[in-house]
Amino acid sequence: MVSGGLIFVAIVAFIVLVAIMKTAVIVPQKAAFIVERLGRYRCTLDAGFHILVPFFDRIAYKHTLKEQAIDVPPQECITKDNIAVSVDGILYMQVMDAAKASYGIGNYLFATTQLAQTTMRSEMGKLDLDRSFEERTSINAAIVAAVDKASDPWGIKVTRYEIKNITPPQSIRDAMEKQMRAEREKRAMIAESEGERQSKINRAEGERQEAIALSEGERARRINEAEGRAKEILLAAEAQAEGITKVAEAINSKGGLESVNMQLAQQYLAQFGNLAKTNNTMIIPSNLADVAGVLKACTSVIKKVQ
Repeated sequence: MVSGGLIFVAIVAFIVLVAIMKTAVIVPQKAAFIVERLGRYRCTLDAGFHILVPFFDRIAYKHTLKEQAIDVPPQECITKDNIAVSVDGILYMQVMDAAKASYGIGNYLFATTQLAQTTMRSEMGKLDLDRSFEERTSINAAIVAAVDKASDPWGIKVTRYEIKNITPPQSIRDAMEKQMRAEREKRAMIAESEGERQSKINRAEGERQEAIALSEGERARRINEAEGRAKEILLAAEAQAEGITKVAEAINSKGGLESVNMQLAQQYLAQFGNLAKTNNTMIIPSNLADVAGVLKACTSVIKKVQ
């Protein structure tokens, strides 16, 4: 009897322990558990320690409240200009209401992914292929707005969507590569012609500046030479005038006239002697011996000047 009672007590204790373990729930941070009682929604458990009613309550759903990144698989989209492109992306979403996410839809991850794909096909059909590469921001915004509006009854908040790749067919890629290569060659030729044009302009401007500088230099040189010649003439005239004045003063002094007559006679004889040199034409005065007459004539001129 004693051993049977101990076994019964042990069984009861085990059942109680299992019940406690089943009913004691610890919810981690940024998580939410949905509790059902007898198959009906009872409450949402936030982070912390909770005790459930044994055999009546159970954890039906577990949701993370963190922002989730969902990979949207590649899909074929037809652009406005009838070109098939493969587009994939990443959808960022977060569970805001765990109860709606549990009972509003069967699988919110699958639903949001499919909705993002269908919206992507619709948005790509509105654009040409060339514009689709430029309008990524507007496409992302349109997908976020459409998916977020549709997922609001599910308790889901779509934060953003990012297109990863837009892959056109190989033939289109080859054509685009040729177009880009031609555009680069065109820009290179334009840049080269602009550089050559600017080079010619610079050379012409340099030659013009050089010509101006040379003409200015030549003008300054001529002005300096003219001023130098003018000063030279002026100084020579002043020196000659001063010499004549001194000569006149010397002639008016005592014995000056006799000295002039003697100097004139010497110069006359010297110049007459030069006429006798080789290869010179000989000019003989009519009265070769009348040196005194020549001196007298010169003296009379000097007196008239005085």
